[in-house]
Amino acid sequence: MLDSQPTSPTDPRTERLRETIRDCDRKLDRYRAALDTGADPTVVTEWITACQTERRHTERQLRAAEATTPTRLTHDTIRTLVDQLGDIVDTLKHAEPDTKARLYRQLGLRLDYSSETRTVHARIEPDVHRNQLVCVRGGT
Repeated sequence: MLDSQPTSPTDPRTERLRETIRDCDRKLDRYRAALDTGADPTVVTEWITACQTERRHTERQLRAAEATTPTRLTHDTIRTLVDQLGDIVDTLKHAEPDTKARLYRQLGLRLDYSSETRTVHARIEPDVHRNQLVCVRGGT
């Protein structure tokens, strides 16, 4: 599960917002340097105020954009999710055949039996029923 996630969800909008923040930081450094060299404090203060306002506004936009950007699950998060599923193997072992068949259909599980080799090839096509919630243990 860890390796199947995108390596880094990149959103061009968030990258532009980050660049705007970096640009504001560079401007603020230049404005402070201008003050140090004797520039008119009134004029430079106006520049700094405008730049800080733009930076704060951009930071708010970035936080909002990042809140809607999917994040990568960590190894620990995945382990916690799996642990929360409980003993799914035992649950499935004791489930009624009709219940298991319905669950397997909802998961997109396909089993192909070869009588020649007496083997079963299993595959899951999760996109078949995307956004359908499945409760393994049935109604609780």
